[in-house]
Order: sequence, then C-alpha cells, then structure tokens
Amino acid sequence: MSENALKQQIQNLKKHNARLVRMARDARNKLSAALDGTGLCLWQLDVPSGKLIIYNRRWGSMLGYQPKELSAHFDVWKEHLHEDDRQRVLDAFYDHLHGKTPFYEALHRMQHKNGTVTWVLDRGRVTDRDSDGKPLKVTGTHIDMTKEKQYEEQLAALANHDPLTGLANRHALINHFDILKTAGPLCVAFIDLDDFKVVNDTFGHRSGDELLIQLSQRLREACPEGSVVGRLGGDEFVLLLPFALNSLLTNSTAHNCLRAALTPFELDNGDARVGASIGIDEVQRDDDFVNALRRADQSMYQIKHTGKNGAAIGHTLLSLSYRQAEPT
Repeated sequence: MSENALKQQIQNLKKHNARLVRMARDARNKLSAALDGTGLCLWQLDVPSGKLIIYNRRWGSMLGYQPKELSAHFDVWKEHLHEDDRQRVLDAFYDHLHGKTPFYEALHRMQHKNGTVTWVLDRGRVTDRDSDGKPLKVTGTHIDMTKEKQYEEQLAALANHDPLTGLANRHALINHFDILKTAGPLCVAFIDLDDFKVVNDTFGHRSGDELLIQLSQRLREACPEGSVVGRLGGDEFVLLLPFALNSLLTNSTAHNCLRAALTPFELDNGDARVGASIGIDEVQRDDDFVNALRRADQSMYQIKHTGKNGAAIGHTLLSLSYRQAEPT
C-alpha cells in the first residue's frame, strides 16, 4: 500500500471514529433526557476504584445538588445514606457482590442537601467480572420514591386517623383496644357532647368543626400517658384508658375531660359553650371492642337521663359544673 493510500485510510478511520464519538454522545444525551423525564437515574460502578459513572443528572438533583456538585464516587453515595438505613443497604449491596443474592435491591432513605429525607429505590447487578469471577462493574438504577412514600404515609394516616381532628378513628381504636386489652386493666370511656347542635345552629358548621378540633386537643391533654383518644364521628369521642375502673386515674380523667368540655371555646365569631355526658366501664375478659363500647354507651345514657354534664364510672355518677356565670 502506498504512503498516500495509507494516509487516506488513516484519515478515513479518524473521520469514522469522530462520527462514532458524535453518535455515542448524541445517544447518551438522548438517553439522559429520556431518563430525566422518567425520574430514573442510571449508574455504573467501577468496583476496584469506587468510581461511579452517572449516565444522567437525576442522582444529584434528587438530593438537591447541582450537576457535578457531588463527586461521583461510591464513598460519597455511602456518606449520603440515611444513618438508620446505611448498614441494611450496604449489607444488601455486598451480599450481591459476594454472590449471595442474584441482584441488589433496597428501598431506603438518603440525606437531602437541605436536611430532609429522599426515599430512593435502588437496584443493580454485576455486569462484568474478571477471569477469577471477581466483580468489576455493577450497573443499576436509582428512582426517587419520595412522593410515593408521602402518599403512602397519607393513606396510612387516613386509614387510622379522623380527618378533622387527627384523633384515632374506629379502625385504629379497635387495633389499640386489642393490644391494650392483653397488657392489663382497660377501661373504655364514651363521650357525647351536650348542646353541640346549638353551636352549629348559632355559629355555623365551620365554627362547630373548630370547636371539635379545640376539644380534641384538650382531651389529649386531659388524658394520662398511655391513653388513646379517638373520635367516632360527629360529637362522639372514645377514650381507651389503660387502668382499672376503681383507679384514681379513672376518676381524675373523668373530671379533667368534663372540665375540658365545659370550659368555653373561643371561636372566630364568638365564645361557644357545650357540655358532655361520659360513660366509663371496665373491659371484661370476653369483651371485644363493640361490646365494651356498648356498655360504656349505656353508662353514658345514665348521665343523659339525669341532667347531662356528668360522668358515670360504672354505677357511680359524677355530676360536675364548670360553667362560668353568664354576664349580667
């Protein structure tokens, strides 16, 4: 081959190589754009050096960093793992590297730049090994799962909490009841507000909701530690009190809850007053939540029939009044 022909061939190879480089760069840019649109981060780890190749910008941005602000290295990734998840995630990663699992997968938290938490679903597998079978490269994906986890937490909250007051709902009360019943003595208190309809009719339902929210906070503060405060709906509340019927705590809690209901409520459009009728009974060995609640409800109606604004603790009736004198 002549020298000119050789030079021409070299020149053609250079052009072809440059074209391949441009095609690779273009393909990578398109891949990056496509991945960014899905919220997915594609990565590859060079195991011996710890260097990470990030094929798009999502990894840093999902943690609040600008491009190239974070060094693409395994140690940097490890440092940003949430301290409560770090060991579990690393165990899962090294289990795969050592051949104990067919792939690496972990749903975990990472530390965001602003101090919050980012949930990440991390997947990967070994894609290259040396002649001795030792892993050289691991390729995988990160995907931001923070919104999904927040949605999951919201659903869990809705499943167990009253949407207006944040108190335990019937479903949560039943679960707490089953747990507390096995732990020792337990009482169920049923609270029905007196004259609440007057508040709704006089001030409006929005003010009525505000009163229920204020009362919910008062009931939380009125109950000893370990108690569960719940709302069945409307103006009906339930307390799970983890002590015996004859306990001084039962008596003092009844007084405190009555005081919480009878103390006037400051609303946006005036002061409102309600009362409360409370029935308390102790849970028996064969009781489920419905049976125990029914007996507490029956005790409550003893108060309704004897003038309201009191508590029936078993067969003992307490009649209290904390109403402030009306202005003259």
